[in-house]
Amino acid sequence: MHDRDFSKPGEAFRPLLCVGAISGTSMDGVDAALIETDGDGLVRRLAGATLPYDPALVAELRAVIADPARAEHGDLAALEGAVTDAHGDAVLAFLSARGVDPRAVALAGLHGQTVFHRPQRRFTRQLLDGARAAARLKIDVVCRFRHADVAAGGEGAPLAPLYHTALARGLPGPLMVLNWGGVGNVTYVGDGDPVAFDAGPANALMDDWTLRHAGRPYDEGGRLAAAGRVDSDILARLMDNPFFDRPAPKSLDRNDFHARARIVEALSPADGAATLAAFTVEATAASVRHVPSPPARWLGCGGGLLNATLMARRAARLGAPVEPVEAVGWNGDHLEAELFAYLAARSRRGLPLSLPTTTGVPRPLRGGEFFAAAP
Repeated sequence: MHDRDFSKPGEAFRPLLCVGAISGTSMDGVDAALIETDGDGLVRRLAGATLPYDPALVAELRAVIADPARAEHGDLAALEGAVTDAHGDAVLAFLSARGVDPRAVALAGLHGQTVFHRPQRRFTRQLLDGARAAARLKIDVVCRFRHADVAAGGEGAPLAPLYHTALARGLPGPLMVLNWGGVGNVTYVGDGDPVAFDAGPANALMDDWTLRHAGRPYDEGGRLAAAGRVDSDILARLMDNPFFDRPAPKSLDRNDFHARARIVEALSPADGAATLAAFTVEATAASVRHVPSPPARWLGCGGGLLNATLMARRAARLGAPVEPVEAVGWNGDHLEAELFAYLAARSRRGLPLSLPTTTGVPRPLRGGEFFAAAP
C-alpha cells in the first residue's frame, strides 16, 4: 500500500507510478496505460497497449446493453466479476510485458464497462468490482469515478477535461480536443476552466450499422461509407434533435441516438453508412455553438480517426486545422487509459474530478472509490 505517499490537498505531492484501464463503449479491447503523475500538472506518459477482450464476454455485454431494463435493474454480479477479471488480467499482462512489478505501482485506476448511463435520473452503472480487482492485482484500486458526480446532479461525463487541460499546458489556444469513441465528446481549452460535453453519436451508431448490414464489427477505413451517398433529407431529420441545442454540459448513453436513427434503415448498407458518418460530423460541428469562441485548432483521438471518410468530411466541415493528438506528442490510443490513472491519483489526493463547466455538477467535486490491496 502507498497511503503514506498521499499528502493532504494543497500540499506538495510526490509523483507516483499509476496504471489505468478502460473498455470504452465500442468494446474493442481493454486499454491499459502506465503514467507517473502527481494528479495535477505533472504527467509523464510511459507506456500503453490495447489488450483483447474475450468475444463471448463482449457478446454478453452487448446483450445486456441492448436490454435497458436488465442493464439498469438486473443481477449482473457474475458478469461484473467476469469484467473485473478481464480488466485485472489485462493490467497484469500489460505490466508483465513491460517488466513492471505490480508492487511498484501505487494505484490502479479502473473504469470498468459502462452498461447504463442515465444522469437525468441520477443513475449510472459501470461494471467493476473494486475489492475483487485490488485482490487480483495486489494494487490499490480506485474505481466508480462517475457515481459521485451523477448523484450530485452532474452528467457524470466527460471525465477527460482536467487531463486534457494538464496535457495542453503551454500549447497555443483556444483548442478543442475531440474524442470519437462510442460517442463523441469534446473538451474546449482556452482561458479559464475547460468546457466539455458529449457532442453526439460516433462509432457506436456506425459500428452497429456495419455489423447488422455488412457482418463486420466496424467500417474499416470508412470504405463502406465511401461507397455510398449521403441522404441529405434523412441527415436533416437526424440533426433535428433538441440535444444539439441544449447548452453544455451534457452527456449521452451509447444507445441514445439508436431509436431516432431507425429512419436510416430505408437506405442501402453503403448509403446508410455514408449518412451516419455525415451525421457524426454534423453533430461534432454543432458543438462549436456551445464554447466561448471558435477553436483555432482541433486535436482528435479515438477510433473514429481510423475512418478515412469521417476524417475527410470533418476536415471540410469544421473550418479549422484538424490534427491527431499525436501532432502534439500525445498518444490517442492510450489517452483514456492514461486518464483513469491520472484521475486515480487526483482522487487519492482529494482533488476534484469534475467541474461545473465539464459535467454541470454544482461545484468542483471529488470522486472515485478506493479499495486497498491486501498487505
